[in-house]
Parts: sequence; C-alpha cells; structure tokens
Amino acid sequence: FASRSSVLLLSLISSLVVIIVATMFATAFSHLSKSAFTVARPAATNKVLTRALAATAGQAEVVLVGCGAPNRGMGWYHAVQMLEGRCPSASLDYIIEPWFLGPGSTGPGGPEFAEWADSSTSKYGTKFITSVADLPTPEQPRVALISGRTADNPRLLNECIDAGCKCIYLEKPGAPTVKELEEMKSCAEEAGIEVLMGYNKNVCKYVRKTREFAETIPGSHVTFVSNNAYENTPESLGECFERNAEGMLKNMAIHELALLVSFYDVSVENIESVEADKEFSSMQTLPGPSGKEFTDFDKIKFTIKTKTGKEVSVAADRCGGTDSYATVTDTDGEEVFRYWMPDDEDKATVQTLQAKYPTAMPYFFTQDPDYVTVKELAAKFTATGEEAEGLATIGIAVETLRVAEYLTPLLMEQLK
Repeated sequence: FASRSSVLLLSLISSLVVIIVATMFATAFSHLSKSAFTVARPAATNKVLTRALAATAGQAEVVLVGCGAPNRGMGWYHAVQMLEGRCPSASLDYIIEPWFLGPGSTGPGGPEFAEWADSSTSKYGTKFITSVADLPTPEQPRVALISGRTADNPRLLNECIDAGCKCIYLEKPGAPTVKELEEMKSCAEEAGIEVLMGYNKNVCKYVRKTREFAETIPGSHVTFVSNNAYENTPESLGECFERNAEGMLKNMAIHELALLVSFYDVSVENIESVEADKEFSSMQTLPGPSGKEFTDFDKIKFTIKTKTGKEVSVAADRCGGTDSYATVTDTDGEEVFRYWMPDDEDKATVQTLQAKYPTAMPYFFTQDPDYVTVKELAAKFTATGEEAEGLATIGIAVETLRVAEYLTPLLMEQLK
C-alpha cells in the first residue's frame, strides 16, 4: 500500500511539473509574440510624421510647400488633384502651411483651412506641418512642390534641398528677381537637384495645336491670349495688384513669356523690338486692401520681333473671362486658326469641376488637365528618372524672368 501511495504521489508531482512548465512556455511565447509584432512595425509606431498611406515603390513622396486657402490658393488645387489620385506617380504625404497652421488660423480662411486639413488627414492620412525642418527622412524619392509666396522661394528651395529632395517643382515665376533665381539655379546645380517649373502652358493642348498649324502656313503670325476673371472694379483689381505685387508680366503673363522663350527664340539679347498695342492695353495705379498704391497693367498686348527673324504676340486681360486661346494669322493679317482652352472636349470636365467646387477660382478648371500633366511628369521623373519631356527647367525660368524685367518698364513707358 505504501509502495502504491509513493507511485501515485510521484505521478501527481510529475503532472504538476508538466503544467507549470507548459504555463511558463506559454507566457514566454505570448511575450515573445507581442515583442515580435512590435519590432515588425517600427515605422508605424516610432515616427510621428509617418503617413498612414505613404508613397510606395514607383511613386514620388510629394511635399507641398505653401498650400493657401481652400478654393483660392493654387497650392490647394494642386493638393486636391493629387489627393484624388489623378497623378498616379505622386503621393502627397506632407503639406507645409505655416500661415493657416499658425498666425492665420483664426483669421480669414483659417477655419475653412482647418476643416479641410482635418478632413484630408482623416481620409488620406496626409500630414500637415508648419516647417520644412519638421520633415522626417524620405522613405521614397522626394519632390517638393513649392507654391508659396514668390518672395519666400529662395529660402524654401534651400530648405527643401536640405530636406533630401531629389527634385523641386517650383511655381512661376520662381523668385522675385533674376539675381535671386540665378542664385537658386546655382545652388540646385551644386546639390545635383533638378528644378522643374510649373509653366503648365508649355504642355497645353491649345499651344501644341496652334504651333503645329502655324508651321503649315508660311509667314504666319501667332498670338497667345490669356484671360483672368477678376471683376473690372478698382476694389477687385486693387486687391489683385497687391496680392500679385510682382506685376502682371511676372505673374499672369509669365506663362506666355515662357512659351516665347521656349519656342520662339526670345531672349533679352535676341529681342530686336517690342511694341505695345495702345488701343488694347491699359495701365492703372490703384490702392490695395492695405491702402498702399500699386501700378500695373490690367490688360496688355504687345508684339516682339527677334533678331533671328521671328515675330510673336501676347495679350493678357485680368478681366477678360476664364478662357485662354491662341490665334494664327496669315501674311494678310487674316485670322486662319483659333484654338481655345478649354476646347469642346474639356468643357464637360470644367462643368463637372465647377459643380464640385462652386466657390473655387474659375481658372483652376480651364487649366485642370495641364496641372495634372505637369505634376505627373515631375513626379514620374523623381520616382523613376524618366525625362519630364516638355517641362520648363529653371534655366528657362531665368531667361523668362529676365524678359519680364526687360519688358515691363519698356511697355509702361509706351503706355504713359
């Protein structure tokens, strides 16, 4: 009996040992599993600024620098196009907006920006921050789209280079002065950074078709016409003059000047003559919202002749409407071709966008497809190295700004 009791006791002790050991292993395995799970996702837990839906292989990590107010800022519309997935090579991971996330948060447009930012963060995972310095190390090739105040661009370009950008997309005109833009160009070249410009009309359908048609007419003359839809009142134009204090030729008409530099051999050294159309043109001095007065063209038309024998005209009207177009005239001055932006094919898109964003700036929609094209080309170049064919470089921008600075005083003098 004693022997049987000893055997039972030994058996009970063995069972308890097995249970204790099994429990210890189970606990250890549980902790090990949790530890392994934590290690497997360091990017999601350790980087505060990591976006939930970030750029993947084959995409560029886009940083939008300078967003502006919803429905008003060009940067905002760039953001909308990328967030909606219309530029497949671009992943808008970060938006830097120091004004509306700082001093302007409670002023005009501030609450609307906050509402849009919250919605975008929730829906797309894009991070909103106040400074380029707050960016983490890029996970994919990074491109900065700088769409802030022109005066800030020289500083912002240097900051974006320091933040690891492979490419920079710079909105027109790039800098307030030729000297500053030349310094920016040198800085980018030293860093091995490509700077592409947001001259979207270089890739516009109406520009391409007009140039192609003109080549079929010997001795033809091309005129590029650009319109905005500001109200023709001192208050509206005064606000426009102050907000775009660099002047019409460095702002609204800079796209047309870029076309002249890119395709018509126009440079400061190659200009033989420039003549303003005084019947069309108008220059005013108006007070802006601050009370300070600004002198600028509310509309201007001029013709440039080059020393190499080319001749081309530009017309721009702040109050001319929403459409841009180009014309071709023959040697007798008769118009033989006109192509509009938007054309009939694109007007349906414009109507859809107007219904979707009824309070947005009208020119966003007429140029909508071209904004998409320019961003996609820049993003694809950044991600894959594929040439951004047709896009203006900072070299083109430097000469374009030189031409703008050269023409402005000449044309103003002619209109006095």
